[in-house]
Formats: sequence, C-alpha cells, structure tokens
Amino acid sequence: MSNRPLVIDLVFYGAAALFAGATALWTTLDPHAQWGAVAFGGYLPAAVCVAVLLTQPGSQWRLRALVTAGAAVAVTAIPLVAMAIERAGGATDRAQEEVLVVEASGERLLETASPYLHADAIAALPEPLLGYNPYQPGMALFGVPAALFGQHWWTDARLYFLLAAAACAVAAARLLRGSDARLLRGSDAHSAGKGPLLRAFQATFVFPVCALTFATGGDDMPVVALMVLALAFAHRERPLAAGLAIGAAASLKLFAWPVAVVLAFLLWRRSGLRRYAAGFALPVAVTMLPVLAIDARGFFDNVIAFGLGHGVVESPAQSPLPGHLVAEYVPGGGVLAPVLLGAAAIAIAVLLWRRPPVTEASAALWCAAGLSAAFLLMPSTRFGYLLYPVVLLGWWLPLRDAVAGTATSALFAGPVAGEAVDELEDETGPGPSLAVEWWR
Repeated sequence: MSNRPLVIDLVFYGAAALFAGATALWTTLDPHAQWGAVAFGGYLPAAVCVAVLLTQPGSQWRLRALVTAGAAVAVTAIPLVAMAIERAGGATDRAQEEVLVVEASGERLLETASPYLHADAIAALPEPLLGYNPYQPGMALFGVPAALFGQHWWTDARLYFLLAAAACAVAAARLLRGSDARLLRGSDAHSAGKGPLLRAFQATFVFPVCALTFATGGDDMPVVALMVLALAFAHRERPLAAGLAIGAAASLKLFAWPVAVVLAFLLWRRSGLRRYAAGFALPVAVTMLPVLAIDARGFFDNVIAFGLGHGVVESPAQSPLPGHLVAEYVPGGGVLAPVLLGAAAIAIAVLLWRRPPVTEASAALWCAAGLSAAFLLMPSTRFGYLLYPVVLLGWWLPLRDAVAGTATSALFAGPVAGEAVDELEDETGPGPSLAVEWWR
C-alpha cells in the first residue's frame, strides 16, 4: 500500500500550519489574526498525527478520516464558535463586515420586505459601507435568526453558513457514494471512492482559505457547496434537483449564475434542460420577484451599481489581482477592466458552445476555470474568492472517480452505454484518471 496519501496529508497540514501561523503574526485584520492563532493549534497536531501514521504499516484510511474530521473541527468550527461567543459578549472585532451586512439585511427583510437600502439612505449612515448589501435577496435569510432572537452566539449568521454548507456537502457525498439502479442495474460501480471524497472534504472544510472564510465571514461557503450539490444531482441524472440547488445558490450570490450556464450546457445534451430550467427558476423567482416588485431601486443600488463601482463608497474588495490593478493604475482602466472581463466571458461562452461539457467532472473544471478568470479580471475582487475554484477542484476528484466508474460499468450495459465511454475518453482520457489515483 502506497504511503503517498499520507505524505500528501503531511505536506498539506504542515503548509496549512505555516499559513495559519503567518496569518496570526502578520495580518492587520483582527478576525483573521484570531483565526490564525486558533487554527495553528489545529493544523500542527494534525500534521504530527499524520507523521505518526506514516510509521504504521497497513491501510490507514479510517485514521486519516478521523484526523481530517478533528482538523475540521479545530480550524473551522472552534474558531467560528469562539468568535461568535466573544462577539455576543460585546467584542466588536470578531466578524468581518459581511456578517454584519447579512444580519442587518435580515432585519430589514422582516421590517420592510426588502433587504436593501437606497443609495441616499446609505450615504446618510455613519458607516455607509455597512449599509450596502451586494448579495441576492436570498442571502438575507441567514440574518433572520439574529433579527428574530437578538445577538447571541447561536444566532450568528456564520453558524448557519457552516450548517448549510455542511448539509450540502454531506448530501453531495451521499449522492456520489450511493447506487442508482437506473444506471447500473443494482451495481454501485459508478460510486466515488472514499479517498477522493476525503480530499473533497479537506478542500471544503480544512483548506486554510475555506476554514478562514467559515470562521470570519462565511457567506461564500453555502454558495459553493450548493454548486457542488448541483453537480452531484446532475451526476445522478436528476436535472430538476440540480436546478433547484444551483437556483438556491443563484438566489444568494451572482457568482452562481455562470455555473448555472455551464450546467445548462451539460444537461442540454441529455434532454434534461427543461426540468433543470424549471428547478432553477423556482428559488430565484421566489426570492427575487417579491423584492423587485416592491424595491427594484434598492436592488439596483446595492447589487448592480455598487458591484460595478458606482456606489457612494468603494467596495473593500481590492486585492491586487490583474483586474483591480488594471482599473487602478492603467490609463482608462475603469473602462478597460470591465471590457477585459466581458471579453473573457464571451470567449468562455463561445468555447462552451463549441465544446460543451459531457460529464459532471468536466463541468466542474469549466466552472473552476471560468470563475477563476472572473475573479482575476474583476475590478473589485479578493484573494478569498479563489476558494471557489479550490472547492470545485477538490470535488472534481470524486466526480471524476464516479464518472469513470459509470462509463466503465456502462460498457457492459449495451450499445448506448458505449457512447458514454467514448465521450468520457474524448473528454478526460481513457479509464480511471491517473490524477484521481495520485491524489487518492
């Protein structure tokens, strides 16, 4: 039995411990420093445990999974709950701005049926930045517990971001591990292996950028988890459920809309586009149409104008990535950066039209590549947004594993199944993926 998985774990936890320690020492953001100090005490023991496992003979998958679970609790759940408790006790520097924004939008949703303020009302606030809600209307639901019951650790929006993301990840794993008699006539040969699924959970709940996001902000995590769930439903040939999942994500953040387009191209080839579109439309319509009917201006001021840099204050998302650098330092960059972003979107759309994805694994790669291009070229962007491609690439492993098993077993199911094998080989190479085996 190869020790490569344990070696990868050791390198992963060791590098993560260095990242957490550096964050604790050198960041200028108090919530990040708090996370780094706690997370260092989670990553380092995990690395020590893996080092011990390397000295033991035989398969160590269960112990690896136990270390992963312990690390996830130590670097994600514990710092999140600790900061939520301190914040409920009166500390003002234990959450990023997005947590306050979501909770305030939940309160406004209950009071006015709209989670938004108009630009003139935002300009009159002592801190105008906190008045902006750049999210889709559905995000305000995570702020409803605090609006109903007041500020307690258990009403902190981050806790519900974590619970929603965990529920989606568990559901996706069950879909990829279970069997589907319609596809395999009782066989479970198309299920993802335990090793790739473990890597997917590490990418979602233990990878430093994701753990830091859970503990300090968290609003992106249920969005990317719903993307993963939609891909898993698509793998099970359940287009309506896939549409509902990605529609729920789209009702939270605009980042989900490009992923919805990729999934539409995928399901278009399978005659499931109508059911997918119906599923997508339902959560989007339920959350957006009432708000647009009573407060279209608020939606425009917050989601559109502020997102394009035309708010009464600038967005704090200004990491030195190419799009921001072009907008900030190149003459005419304020126009050039959106043009570059639009050109990239058109190029990706053309490529999708000419060569749409044929498997959920290739769709995950399309989503990761497209979102990476968007985050790199957006005028207002953050390094933290790169968690989207990290999580999608992590779940590519079990998706690719499951897809390979589906096509291989389908080879014996009849002439139609042979087409699935041909498509898989054309898309990602013949047989089980060497990349999956290497990371297993």
